[in-house]
Amino acid sequence: MNEKNQTLVSEIVLLGFQNLHNFKIPLFSLFLLIYIMTVWENVLIIVLVSSSQNLQSPMYFFLQQLSLSDLLGCTNIVPTLLQTVINEEAKLSLVGCVTQYSFFCIPEVFECLLLAVMSYDRYVAICIPLRYSSIMSHRVCVTFTLLLWAIAFGLAIITVNLVGTLQFCDQNTINHFFCDLLPILELSCSDAFFVQLEITTLSIPVVICPFIIISVSYMCIAHAILKMVSNTGRQKAFSTCSSHLAVVSLFYGTLIAIYVVPPTEQSQTISKVLSLLLTIVIPLINPMIYSLKNKDMNDALKGNIYLYFPRLSH
Repeated sequence: MNEKNQTLVSEIVLLGFQNLHNFKIPLFSLFLLIYIMTVWENVLIIVLVSSSQNLQSPMYFFLQQLSLSDLLGCTNIVPTLLQTVINEEAKLSLVGCVTQYSFFCIPEVFECLLLAVMSYDRYVAICIPLRYSSIMSHRVCVTFTLLLWAIAFGLAIITVNLVGTLQFCDQNTINHFFCDLLPILELSCSDAFFVQLEITTLSIPVVICPFIIISVSYMCIAHAILKMVSNTGRQKAFSTCSSHLAVVSLFYGTLIAIYVVPPTEQSQTISKVLSLLLTIVIPLINPMIYSLKNKDMNDALKGNIYLYFPRLSH
């Protein structure tokens, strides 16, 4: 093979948000604060579900996995984001850039699939309550979770291998704050059409199929809620499902806005803001949506506080 056709680029420069001037320190502080709060909230949920006997149902087990996914995804992105804010750029090796995308891909794919499983869990709990404990047993939940993580890892490896077939020759700057797929493909000097087509095909079972499962599940749930005679039962079911629907709408809405709507030069800033929402804000909001209105979670938190700080109970 000709030497000129070999990969020449070994370093990628992420431009992040340019011309921040006096906003550097405030933005750096804001993003760092958001990250600290995100870590605290998600670690808290993971610990509470692990330690409390009242939170051993499948719903809380899946919430724990959602928190783990958000924690991993946010931790992968924030260090690079902070570096681009304070230095107005961040430098990664080409291998490091592709690796960052793969570690971004894993929790995002897992969350897409997990939200579908969580909607099915709510469907069984509300529409088939008498068979709930047998259908959603602990063994089934663990099997589901391990399978979802395996699929996420497998798809990430396939995607990285596909990106690895591309060549990067002259351009090495990405107008983004982390190594996302579309900017990486745009950077390549080889034809990325078939790679993009294969990745788009792989996204069908990750995005479209879970979205269909979620939609069908909640249509059945809505029908079951409307048939309930008890107002109390109807309100409880609606309250439980509304938080899940809020997370699903926010997550899928942002994904569609970033990856389905065709990007343009004018929308690069909007795309970066939406990516901030997906990678930084949603991991912060998810625990708030699920936990602040959740009586069982609040009771478990109070119980742990009183256990370790008994004086506060008097």
